[in-house]
Amino acid sequence: MMKTAQLTLMAAFIAIGVIGATFFWFPTGIAHAFPVQHAISIVSAVLLGPLPAVIIAFGIGLIRNLLGLGTLLAFPGGMIGAILAGLLYRWQPKTASAITGEIIGTGIFGSLLSIPIARLLMGQSVGMLAFAPGFIISSLSGSLLALLVLPKLKHLETRLFND
Repeated sequence: MMKTAQLTLMAAFIAIGVIGATFFWFPTGIAHAFPVQHAISIVSAVLLGPLPAVIIAFGIGLIRNLLGLGTLLAFPGGMIGAILAGLLYRWQPKTASAITGEIIGTGIFGSLLSIPIARLLMGQSVGMLAFAPGFIISSLSGSLLALLVLPKLKHLETRLFND
């Protein structure tokens, strides 16, 4: 893939993730679900790979925080889910692998890493599994969205990599 095309696609995914977070979210206990970010993580992991998926997740989280649309919890959940989705998809190139990586990465590892971030940087003292239900619901809903979108975007993969 040409670097320009890859960077353009990454920027478009970041923009879609930020705009999606503005309009499509719902509360899940003490956290909020942002399914578009999780869908973008899965789609970018499948189309671009693990490193671009992590960069995209970081970009979405950074812009959301700068605009006041998110919290610091966007970073561990989004980035760990994206890297695991990309790595599992690379190991076994099936959409189910990327979805599994996103759900495990965000729902389990991301929620556990969010506890010290909430305590140290946000001044919130929470229990060990406080974020897990919300993060799992968020990543599950994003996975369903990715399942709807990915078949429509699979043709991009051949066009991007054959140019």
